Amino acid sequence: MSSETLFISDLHLAASRPEPVARFLDFIRHRASGAESLFILGDLFDAYLGDDNNAWPFGLIKQVLKQRVDAGTAIFIQPGNRDFLLGERFHLETGCGLLGDYALIDLYGTPTLLTHGDLLCTDDVQYQAARVRVRSPEWRAYALGKPLWMRQLYARWYRFKSGLDKGGKTQEIMDVNADTVQRIMLQYGVRRLIHGHTHRPAIHVLTLDGQSAERFVLPEWKGSEWVLCWDARGFRQESLPQAG
Repeated sequence: MSSETLFISDLHLAASRPEPVARFLDFIRHRASGAESLFILGDLFDAYLGDDNNAWPFGLIKQVLKQRVDAGTAIFIQPGNRDFLLGERFHLETGCGLLGDYALIDLYGTPTLLTHGDLLCTDDVQYQAARVRVRSPEWRAYALGKPLWMRQLYARWYRFKSGLDKGGKTQEIMDVNADTVQRIMLQYGVRRLIHGHTHRPAIHVLTLDGQSAERFVLPEWKGSEWVLCWDARGFRQESLPQAG
């Protein structure tokens, strides 16, 4: 196993999206086997409704993650806006570490901040207000106290409503706010930030307190995704083959 760290996000795995599921399973079983660690920065699942849902593909994905962790790859998952109900049972069943909204790591000698990315989109005031509400312990307990079938009905309605809401918003509102990015990076004392969420993959160079800084935006898995690979020599973007 090489000293290599991989970063991915926004897979949106679901029964209705079998192709990304197949690519992810192939990735975990093969490509990730050569990595020391793997960070999944949010929205591994398109709609995760609780740790008690083991229908396909959830149960199979948990199995495969556990096999990879047991084989020696450390896997860390940062819940996103689609799978923030990931909980302790998921952690125990998979062996994956669950990260908070912001995670500061030492990436081969450089402090690096990891986040899903939605907290950086502060121009979307409506979304941020809803996020505060659904992330409260009270709302979580209320939601998980409902039968799974009821949560599934709610998720369908929410996806429909979310689609309508997005139709009335500009792309700029749904992207990160540059001032927020700088404020958060200064708050954590970093000059490197890695995130997903916006589905606008890129590497941005910015100036922070007179010094150069970097913001890496990971792609959504839509068939032409790449993995951000890092080792002691630096980084590279590696395209994934189609699952065979």
